[in-house]
Amino acid sequence: MNKVHRKTLQRIIEKPERSDIPWKNIESLVLALGGEVSEGRGSRVRFYLNGVRAVFHRPHPRRLTVKGAVKSVRRFLQEAEVTL
Repeated sequence: MNKVHRKTLQRIIEKPERSDIPWKNIESLVLALGGEVSEGRGSRVRFYLNGVRAVFHRPHPRRLTVKGAVKSVRRFLQEAEVTL
């Protein structure tokens, strides 16, 4: 994990949830952790990491992740046993 990945993970873990995390940074973090990112139908994106699967909707037209999605990504990473 590089500096950008660690910073993204730190922002995901923070409470209250942030709404300024670029979605591409979250996808990049999952890949850096050894996970898989695949495209679904429409704006759906599938994440697979450490035996845990999740489906998210890629934000559009803005590229920033909303607070609810950040909370869901945090839960996904916790289930996949990712720590800082």
